[in-house]
Amino acid sequence: MILTRPLYLPFSVPRRAARAARARRALATTLLGALCLAGCSSPGRETTASSQVPGQLSGATREHIARAVPPPSNAGDARAYRRDAARHVYEINRTRVYAGKLPPMLYAIGTLQVRLDAGGRVSSMHWLRAPTHAPEVVAEIERSVLDAAPFPVASRLGAVIWTDTWLWDRGGQFQLDTLSEGQE
Repeated sequence: MILTRPLYLPFSVPRRAARAARARRALATTLLGALCLAGCSSPGRETTASSQVPGQLSGATREHIARAVPPPSNAGDARAYRRDAARHVYEINRTRVYAGKLPPMLYAIGTLQVRLDAGGRVSSMHWLRAPTHAPEVVAEIERSVLDAAPFPVASRLGAVIWTDTWLWDRGGQFQLDTLSEGQE
């Protein structure tokens, strides 16, 4: 038997194909809409001057105070950069720096490692020794670091990790170990 006309599939096959095409278009439209909405959302882990940075233990954020860009640091290594960063923190926090020798018993001691990008902005913090018995001190130290940004640009180093020990007295004043005048 020879067929002279083409073999047609039942009517339901073209309808299924059309239904599948509509479903694909609907899915594509939904995904496109979701992508558009995702573009309007807040930035994920991108940090701004007022946001928190990775490694913070408190919810401290930067105060919006316009500051002049500090002169660049000519330090050749991270150890030499410590002095420049500490001087910068002292300059920003003049009224909070303890003058003279610290008392024999300190309220809190904390060692903080701060990662600075090539522009002197804080990109992360890591507590090597956090004064967990004094969460208000943790918040004040983190706020002081964020407020001091931007730090002097380490022109010979690029990005740098600054580590310092914060010596905190009961009155809310501090010294950094790098520039400390010692204890009584």
